Amino acid sequence: MAIHYHCRHCGTKLGSIENSSIYSETLGLHKLTEQERQEMVAYDLSGDIHITAICEDCQEALERNPEYHQYDFLIH
Repeated sequence: MAIHYHCRHCGTKLGSIENSSIYSETLGLHKLTEQERQEMVAYDLSGDIHITAICEDCQEALERNPEYHQYDFLIH
């Protein structure tokens, strides 16, 4: 099982964790609400977990341009 992180705004791969015995508490997933979990966490058929987060570039773009929050996808 692997955990893959991707930016939800630009799709950039942020990183992966290759560990077969990692707990959701270690990742902080237990702190997410049910809605946040549905929006941010997906499982594929091989058992890998895909988590959407935000990359530094998109975070900076959103801070400089708050109107970008209305868009689901950013290109930078």
